[in-house]
Amino acid sequence: MVRKKLGRGRKNRCRFCTKDGCPRPVFVDYKDVPGLKKLCTSQGKLFSRKRSGTCAAFQRAVSVAIKRARYMGLMPYVGE
Repeated sequence: MVRKKLGRGRKNRCRFCTKDGCPRPVFVDYKDVPGLKKLCTSQGKLFSRKRSGTCAAFQRAVSVAIKRARYMGLMPYVGE
């Protein structure tokens, strides 16, 4: 009996990286609220790197951008 490999063929790619690699300096715009909401749960928590598929540098930049957007009042601190 042959076992199927489930989900191993697809690799999560960072949505911010280009084909050449991570652009430097790493920057995520805090004013892009619809884009940042895709990286948060309905409760307002950030998705992990494994779940969102972002690289380490951009995951740090995303967390800073979400915190700035929350401070400016563009995003809620808790879910609805």
